[in-house]
Amino acid sequence: MYASGTLKFMPFRVRVGKAYGPGIFDMKAGLVQALFALQTLKQLNVPLAKRVVLLWTSDEEIGSDTSRKLIEQEARRSDTVFVLEPAFGPKGFLKTSRKGVGEAQLIVRGRAAHAGLAPQEGVNAIHELARQIARLERWNDPRRGVSLNADIVEGGTRTNVIAEHASTALDLRAMTLGDMRRIEKQLHALRPILPGAKIEIRGGFNRPPMERKMSAELFARAKALGRQMGLSLGECSAGGGSDGNFTAALGVPTLDGLGAIGDGAHSEREHIVISSLAPRAALLAALIAAS
Repeated sequence: MYASGTLKFMPFRVRVGKAYGPGIFDMKAGLVQALFALQTLKQLNVPLAKRVVLLWTSDEEIGSDTSRKLIEQEARRSDTVFVLEPAFGPKGFLKTSRKGVGEAQLIVRGRAAHAGLAPQEGVNAIHELARQIARLERWNDPRRGVSLNADIVEGGTRTNVIAEHASTALDLRAMTLGDMRRIEKQLHALRPILPGAKIEIRGGFNRPPMERKMSAELFARAKALGRQMGLSLGECSAGGGSDGNFTAALGVPTLDGLGAIGDGAHSEREHIVISSLAPRAALLAALIAAS
């Protein structure tokens, strides 16, 4: 999520126990931890009952369009998936559930007319869109983790012309597969409210939810191993998605948030806590050995 040349004004640096740099927290440090975890297992001659595959992709932040097929292919022949996305918060919580994420476009077509001479001959696409957005707002359910937000709105050409076109980009979030499917069904069942208006829905969810049931057993294992290592591990639910959403939706046990502890992802403040790297790498090594 950083432009070319960012290192010129945001160089790697270490200050008061923290390392700074673009992408260091989300999620380059997690990749480093994975390498050291495997190196440790090799140096200690720990026998591994299963083949370990490191899959590193570079398009997660923009939807995983090119890597999703490969991720799902590897997941189908895997028993367990460990995701090295950043830990949550200063205590390094693991992420045991994530919302499904999507983007849809609601397009409205009306009929243009002169706003002064013959407004009754027109169908105002913006008015229709406003009514549809108000309808969608009622679908929000914070307790269930369901949200639909109209975040970009466009429409109209001139103030004296009844708007013929209008559209909005919708951010979609859901905590369960059931809610995700319900929202998509409701979206595609939308019908116009104003006579003469036409609506179209494009897009939908592109990342299914990672439900907690797919990580519960792995988290319990991680917590037990952490206890032996003197680590107190907590868990959390994340509103954003990761590639772990894809693997969990296929029924493969998935544990996320095993990466570094830090803060400031995608900003000039992005950093990791250096002292957290070795314990987190050791936890990953232990999880791999126990799988």
